Amino acid sequence: MQPLARNAPVLTAGSALFLDFDGCLVDIAPRPDAVVIPPGLPGRLARLHDRLGGAVALISGRDVADLRAFLPDFPGAVAGSHGAELSLDSQRIQKTHGIDLDVAELHGSAARAVAAHPAILVERKPHGVALHYRADPSLRQVVEDVMQQLADTHPGMVLQPAKMAVELRPAGTGKDGALDRLMAMVPFSGRVPVYAGDDLTDEAAMARAQALGGQGIKIGEGDTVAQMRLADPAALARWLDDALERLG
Repeated sequence: MQPLARNAPVLTAGSALFLDFDGCLVDIAPRPDAVVIPPGLPGRLARLHDRLGGAVALISGRDVADLRAFLPDFPGAVAGSHGAELSLDSQRIQKTHGIDLDVAELHGSAARAVAAHPAILVERKPHGVALHYRADPSLRQVVEDVMQQLADTHPGMVLQPAKMAVELRPAGTGKDGALDRLMAMVPFSGRVPVYAGDDLTDEAAMARAQALGGQGIKIGEGDTVAQMRLADPAALARWLDDALERLG
């Protein structure tokens, strides 16, 4: 693992800030619906949005509606489902892929395939499905086998490994693509991207931010391309609060 610049001041008035949700802004929970929003998070995000001229976005594997439900007052852009959805305000959700998918059939196939293993959580998404084995890590191989079978029978969909989960998502989507799409739009264009994330799904976006002259911030343990690391969501919150003080 490469050395990391742990305390580099990377957030300035000219930054565009991109933030993952689970494991980054909030602690990982046993179930996706069980996350707890830290009391200071909504206000912190609102202040960052103000100080950075609106150039703050959430980029997550969760769908947009889910993120908006957890953070209903967040004023910035939201890229959900690994970039398969994009919401620039709280009203509209744009689909960013052209896959013709019978999502109800996909959800049903996934649920039936793991019905003998109640510890596996089926997360139904608008543009795919994820199987979580956090409740019983010994079921990893079962999940991987089932998801490979689903990928083989659903052209245009690709596997996305994650922490204690495997997801099937539309090909051509990804958090790096979501970052690129947002960086081409006002108010993000012309700014220096800073991307914070914790999962394998975030690595391409962190690499892309750094390729554009910005920085990636790895939250938690594990190998990473990021040039900076913070221990957990609480450490990220402190770093963001320090940045807000510098931004004035």
